[in-house]
Amino acid sequence: MSGRPGSECEIPFVDLITQYDAIGGQVAEAVAEVMKSGDFIEGHAVNAFEMAFSQFVGTSTAVGVSSGYDALELALAALGIGAGDEVVLPANSFIASAFAVMAVGAVPVLVDCREDTYGIDPAAVDAAITENSRAIMPVHLTGQPAEMDPLLAIARRYGLRIVEDVAQAHGARYRGRVCGSIGDVGCFSFYPGKNLGAYGDGGAVTTSSPEIANLIRQRKNFGQTIKSHHLQFGRNARLDSLQAAVLSVKLKYLDQWNAARKRNAEIYRHRLAGSGDLRFQKTADNGDHVYHLFVVETEFRNALQVYLQERSIRTGIHYPTPIHLQPACADLAYRRGDFPVTEALSQRMLSLPMFPELTVDQIERIADAIQSFFVDIKKSSVNS
Repeated sequence: MSGRPGSECEIPFVDLITQYDAIGGQVAEAVAEVMKSGDFIEGHAVNAFEMAFSQFVGTSTAVGVSSGYDALELALAALGIGAGDEVVLPANSFIASAFAVMAVGAVPVLVDCREDTYGIDPAAVDAAITENSRAIMPVHLTGQPAEMDPLLAIARRYGLRIVEDVAQAHGARYRGRVCGSIGDVGCFSFYPGKNLGAYGDGGAVTTSSPEIANLIRQRKNFGQTIKSHHLQFGRNARLDSLQAAVLSVKLKYLDQWNAARKRNAEIYRHRLAGSGDLRFQKTADNGDHVYHLFVVETEFRNALQVYLQERSIRTGIHYPTPIHLQPACADLAYRRGDFPVTEALSQRMLSLPMFPELTVDQIERIADAIQSFFVDIKKSSVNS
């Protein structure tokens, strides 16, 4: 992630400052209202954002929390998932998905992803179900919805819960339904670089179950909904009013920003078609991709990243070491080779600059640099 580019010619991976320049006045007014009110915790700004966000997603309730990780952990706990239970989730995801399962005492059961869409493979999920399975956690990776229909069918067959990890897919739709409204709960991160990002950490859980929402509200606030009356074990995982005020301003622009991301992705695909061995993530017919990330694949990933860096073009790699090969997950007893698709993608995937304010001229420059890289690669192979 980047703030203001270091020079006029630098293309950042994410440019949050240009976005702020466009909405800074509205943000300042919203923040000033909170400051003048002195209402900083669980106040009007949080209630207003929760109402607006639940309406946007299409659930009866949204509960603001302190981070996307907390959203996942609180949701799992509210569903009664704990020691001895298993939650099936993709190996191709950020490690927070697995850590949240471990935090409630349950076991993350990892499965491989689809080679074309990068999403969790429903067939692998079905094969991983045991008598201890309690939930499936589809991750709407890079901004593209997971294949929810077959996952919902599996959940119905075995009596499982669906916990949607929507940290990268704010506003994405699957068969017309907004991600976060399809399963039992939707868990969102508002980390600054997300499609809908705060100016600090933040998150939310969406659900249409009043019981689940109430349990999360209690647990995120020391187990209380009435001050000093603690009904269950809880902790401090509240969304603060200043971040809620910022998010309310930015939510009004989310559809517009997502449309710009989709436009940028189409330009990328057109300009980079036929470039070396470059491959693109397949877009599913039944999903609306909102391009939190624009990912390309190449066997020359590392060299390409260095080549672009030398030309002041910033890129990202997600995720070079998969969850099952992380030292922190050694107790899960997975080994290299267990998830071949995920492992192959971890060595091939490169995320190009993607943000709503990315210009056509910037994309042209990025595409020209990538094409020049593959021309050089071809020349090197001919001369060797």
